[in-house]
Parts: sequence; C-alpha cells; structure tokens
Amino acid sequence: MTILIGYVPTPVGEAALEAGLAEAAARGDDVVIVNSPRRGATVDADLVDEAAAAKLVARAEAAGVSARVDHTTHGADVVETFDALAAETGARLIVIGLRRRSPVGKALLGSDAQRILLDAGVPVLAVKPTA
Repeated sequence: MTILIGYVPTPVGEAALEAGLAEAAARGDDVVIVNSPRRGATVDADLVDEAAAAKLVARAEAAGVSARVDHTTHGADVVETFDALAAETGARLIVIGLRRRSPVGKALLGSDAQRILLDAGVPVLAVKPTA
C-alpha cells in the first residue's frame, strides 16, 4: 500500500514527512511525497527542486521506505489532487502538517489542510511541528 505525504520545505512539512515515513516504515508501505505547485504559479517557494527531491527520497530510503516525489500541478482544489493521487496509487492514508493559526485566521479563512481533513476520500493523519 501507499501513504501520501503533503510536503513543503518548512517545519510543518518536515513534521509531515517524519510522521509519514514512520507510519510507512511501521506498516511496510511505500510513500509518495506530494510537493505540487498551484496551476498558473510562475514562482512557488514551496516547490522543491530535483536535488532537494532526491534528498527527500534518500531520507525515505534511509528509513527503509521506498519513495518518490510527485510534482503534479494542482488547481484551486487541492483535495481533488490528493484524491486523484490516492486513487492512482491505492493510497490508504494521507499525512499532512498543520501550522498554528490565529483565531481570526481560523474564522475568516479556510485552509488547504482543513479542506483535506474534512473532504479527503481516505483517512488523514495531521501533525504539528514539535517546536
């Protein structure tokens, strides 16, 4: 089976990566590290380059987990991107990181993480960075 890990190069993304690799190692699953740009973005600071992607795969392999990085471009609906990848790969779990948000931010603005938690077609493990 496969585990999808939502990854951005931040403490939140690192928390998701570590938790996803631990789950995959415990279950004997492989992982797809999802690092996808938004459609139409000319620059995306959250997108890792090929060298960084290779390092992510090497980290997974060092943990005993087979991995690949997916850079599928997504539109406004990130849930559709994760659901399509889950169907394509037979994923049984999505792992995402959560960042701290202010009460106003929670009330006024939705988030991709919230939408994934509520609408994904497979179970979701949400983690926070430790520090």
